[in-house]
Amino acid sequence: MKRGNKKPELSAEIFIIPLEENRYLVYAPLRKAAFAGNAATVNFLADLKEGIYRGESDPDGTIAEFLRRLEIVDAGAETPPSEMCGGTPEPLGVSLFLTTDCNLRCTYCYASAGDTVRERMPLAVATRGIDFVIRNAVRKKAEQIELNYHGGGEPTVHWTVLTRSMEYARRQAEAQELKVNASTATNGMLNDRQIDWITANMQGATLSFDGLPEAQDKHRIRPSGRGSSSRVIHTLHRFDEAGFSYGIRMTATADLIPYMADSVDYIFSSFGASSVQVEPAYQIGRYADRPSAETEEFLAAFREAQRRAKAHGREITYSGARLGTLTCHFCAMSQDSFALLPDGTVSSCFEACSHSNPYAHIFFYGEQDDGTEGYRFDMKRLNSLRRQAVQFRRHCSGCFAKWTCAGDCYHKAVTVMGGEKEFAGTGRCHINRELTKDQILEQIREAGGLCWHELPERLTMNNEQLIINN
Repeated sequence: MKRGNKKPELSAEIFIIPLEENRYLVYAPLRKAAFAGNAATVNFLADLKEGIYRGESDPDGTIAEFLRRLEIVDAGAETPPSEMCGGTPEPLGVSLFLTTDCNLRCTYCYASAGDTVRERMPLAVATRGIDFVIRNAVRKKAEQIELNYHGGGEPTVHWTVLTRSMEYARRQAEAQELKVNASTATNGMLNDRQIDWITANMQGATLSFDGLPEAQDKHRIRPSGRGSSSRVIHTLHRFDEAGFSYGIRMTATADLIPYMADSVDYIFSSFGASSVQVEPAYQIGRYADRPSAETEEFLAAFREAQRRAKAHGREITYSGARLGTLTCHFCAMSQDSFALLPDGTVSSCFEACSHSNPYAHIFFYGEQDDGTEGYRFDMKRLNSLRRQAVQFRRHCSGCFAKWTCAGDCYHKAVTVMGGEKEFAGTGRCHINRELTKDQILEQIREAGGLCWHELPERLTMNNEQLIINN
């Protein structure tokens, strides 16, 4: 039997996404493959999915051969992402939530930082966490530990413990021939002494900044009500002068969406940030009762901002659309993330950073063990967090973005649902799918317009019109 007449067998999980009349996007996420096809091609695939092969639909085997070279047929079984943690956690990195205090009063702060009871981490809590991950690294024969400063406030406000814990980590790690990869999240309200120290001692930072000064000053305000743009712009210029590696995290409230594209233009014209991540404001904390930014207007503005970024030879990102990543975990929350609150409580989530969080009981899974130098872990709670991987969500099973979005942020889902309930989607789901679809189509365009497949060989086909046109 000729290969063109051989009955092909579907070997990929495929999704059919309507584009326009008689034109569809066929996407096989685990093969990193996609193409735009007509109704006849989609019907051919639908038959294969049911185990039916109609030879008259593909008399010379052209369609089957095309699908074969994309590994959509006759390529053996796929291996979905399924990495899961097990047993007692042995993290190689620690995030220190140094304080709930803050020198800004951003109107959309998820933690209402500065308005809650002020908590500050004692140095002993920080060093205990550092010692714990160093012991794990030695036992696992790792080369380095990760040290991150984050939390429901501005880490640099607790400057003494930040610098002393960093210096302690370096000394202890060097004694074990380990490296320390240190980074911080910051609002950029830094003085020159702090900037000099950070650029000399850390490997990177994520700086919250909303772009145009008028956008920054509208929501990222000081306790006095004054804007923060001048100080943050100074920090950005100093980071650039030092050649320091940093990314920018931009938040889009409903009223800031019209500023988005111009703000991206401004950032890439003025600063050397390695990346800009744009996210709609979360309706929690101070923004709980404000208008949603998870809208069609956000999508349109993001697309325009992406075009502006490309004109600068750069790109912007959004956390729910990341085509280059295949994973079952949105973030480290379901992978034993080890973050310490000021009192030594262990949290799995950067947004669950205070006992005042109404869903703290869902994300907190450990505490200091006074009988040892380590921690006691609630394994029932931890295993529940581990099972927030996307393969366990029925709602996500039919979504083409599931292996890249990976179920999106669990903390946001819990907030929307009002607790631990079966996931039924959020307003971000539509944004995640639309921006993922954009990325797939862009990959097809960049690959020549016929198809996309991450394989070394470049596909060349006859009868291309059969596949991509009406």
